[in-house]
Amino acid sequence: MLANSRAPSSAQTGLHEDLARLLERRASRPFLKPFAEYNRRAFFESMERRTRAAPGNPLILDSCCGTGALAVAIAETFPECYVIGIDQSAARIGKSPRHLPPNLDLVRADLVDYWRLMRDAGVRLARHYLLYPNPWPKIGQLSRRWHAHPAFPPMLELGGRLECRSNWRIYIEEFCFSVRYLTGLDARCEAWRPIAAQTTFEKKYLESGHELFRTVVHLVGTDPENSG
Repeated sequence: MLANSRAPSSAQTGLHEDLARLLERRASRPFLKPFAEYNRRAFFESMERRTRAAPGNPLILDSCCGTGALAVAIAETFPECYVIGIDQSAARIGKSPRHLPPNLDLVRADLVDYWRLMRDAGVRLARHYLLYPNPWPKIGQLSRRWHAHPAFPPMLELGGRLECRSNWRIYIEEFCFSVRYLTGLDARCEAWRPIAAQTTFEKKYLESGHELFRTVVHLVGTDPENSG
């Protein structure tokens, strides 16, 4: 039986008319929101675990990792890398597999702080996955979308092979626009049809008959030929 997930619905039919203006503000004003203490503690503790386990290994980040299913697959696919999965929900993290690969750490933290703490600490990524974030499709919700959020410019500074997927084409088109606007790098929206679903959301969307879209961007500091 097919799933019955509803595709994002919006009165918005193209790039948001305020996106460029908002990005200009993001680029010209540093994001100075104070860090929450629990996020600071989560970050430093996760960095200590990385130092003990694999201090020199390339780092992969799975943002909005949910229950960690994709993070497990990434860790198994890239055993030479250290993988950190981040999700704000303790409930979702609590549903993660009991036995995790030794090169995987799942962390409960808010990405708004965690990304900036990584940037400030000089941490750089080999790969970064941001799969099926909440699209916030209503016209008035633009600033809630990651590519329009004040934390987006610091996130781009983490580098690496950045991949974002969504079941709403406009989200990926806006994401690409934001990357191009802020970095000058090429970013393009493409249709995505995996051989097998890699996340719970991807499985649900495929079974519901949704169209899927993605972009892959090689940020500064990454050798595309070595990052796949």
